[in-house]
Amino acid sequence: MSTEKIVSIEQLAQRAAELKAQGKTVALCHGTFDLLHIGHIRHLQSGARQADALLVSVTADEYVNKGPGRPVFNQYLRAENIAALACVDSVAINHAITAVEVLDQVKPDLYVKGSDYKSTSDDLTGNIQHEKDAVERHGGKIYFTDELTSSSTRLLNEYFEVFSPEISAYLDQFKDTVGANEIIGKLKGLSGLNVLVVGEAIVDEYHYTSPLGQTGKGNVFSVKYNDYERFAGGAIAVANHVAEFAHNVTLLSGLGATKSHEDFIRTNLNPAIDPVFFFSQDRPTIVKRRYVDADIAKLFEVYFYNDAPLPEETNRKIVAWLDKHLRDYDVVIVPDFGNGFISNQMVAALSKGAKYLAVNAQVNSGNRGYHLITRYPNADFLSLNEPELRLASHDRGAAIEELAGQLADKLSAQHIAITRGTKGALMLDQTKTAYKIPALSSKVVDRIGAGDAFLSVAGLCLGGGLSPEQALFAGSAAAALDVQIVCNREPVRAVALFKYITTLLK
Repeated sequence: MSTEKIVSIEQLAQRAAELKAQGKTVALCHGTFDLLHIGHIRHLQSGARQADALLVSVTADEYVNKGPGRPVFNQYLRAENIAALACVDSVAINHAITAVEVLDQVKPDLYVKGSDYKSTSDDLTGNIQHEKDAVERHGGKIYFTDELTSSSTRLLNEYFEVFSPEISAYLDQFKDTVGANEIIGKLKGLSGLNVLVVGEAIVDEYHYTSPLGQTGKGNVFSVKYNDYERFAGGAIAVANHVAEFAHNVTLLSGLGATKSHEDFIRTNLNPAIDPVFFFSQDRPTIVKRRYVDADIAKLFEVYFYNDAPLPEETNRKIVAWLDKHLRDYDVVIVPDFGNGFISNQMVAALSKGAKYLAVNAQVNSGNRGYHLITRYPNADFLSLNEPELRLASHDRGAAIEELAGQLADKLSAQHIAITRGTKGALMLDQTKTAYKIPALSSKVVDRIGAGDAFLSVAGLCLGGGLSPEQALFAGSAAAALDVQIVCNREPVRAVALFKYITTLLK
């Protein structure tokens, strides 16, 4: 049976050693093979002709970096498909992002790749160069096949209904005007921007539990405590998103003089970020502790914070810093969580001094009814969700586009975006032209942080000169990736976004 060819990576390495001991040459192919097609088969057959035996490693599901809904076929089915081919000696599932570890263990004579990998500059991940170095490190060489090429992603998009009809129709229209290479090129062009992120540093905690049920006395829900995890959230998370695309990022935030969590925060900041922290004696660094079940459903939340206005001296120093440095930055992004850090004087300095100001004023349980986007006149870009828009407009029933246009006029904003969860998002420009996009994610793990990812990428795009339609698309794609990440465990990686855009627009 073909499944007998499926082995572990260690067994694959042992098989290679056995073959070499017999004086035989070994070739290795590596890939996702989500939909096995004629291009794959000819590629594998060509690789097999170059050596005495062909070994194959298949990327495990958790490392398939092609966006929500992928892979369509799980790792076992994909491995079984490959194993069914007569030209293949053995197959293993690789639990890693790249083939480097497999190459170091298998030490093939040839590492076989398709002709589309010949130019390392076309490789979005940069992994092919690392893999080339690995195979050469053990005396092997890379071999490029020159067979019929096709794309599993394109075939899946066209024939397997990976996307809903609404998303497919949107993507067909969008890629008629903007290609993947064009928008990826523009996103890469943001790297030279000098960006300032201003907002609360928040330590997010997830305490993982299992439900036990109602207690024996009283109507109280009881859970079993399992574990906990900490994440660098708030403005830290936004700065980490931004630093994936812009290489010059400063984070201006406030920490508590006691219970500062400074070591944890600095450890979890992208090394390219320059942190500017102001410490307050009267408060801890904000901690938001959430108790969640195995499905990341939130059961209960506890805030550890002091939401009173900052001490006057601290506030004065921050305003003075802003007045001195704001004009040094091309784009200023403000995720305002309304938990006491950003004062009215800071808002005035930001609104007056920023070259390009992108803002979200988040409504949460710690500020509901007291914190609205209306405190930011003259921001260039406003990013809100629908409840935040309706609260700011004091209107629960009017059309979203109408309310967004009125609010943008009131606050003199050039662009306003409204995110709507499963209903997608829309953006209005100065002429009130509305750009709409459906939700691009078919899989949701955790919604925490998706709005921050949207603000980070869409705000950076608009500040960097991309069109509103392109900024809306890039921000929505970033949010679609973010909802697959637990809380702020990691930022939206530039490479992941580029690959997902490529997937969407094939």
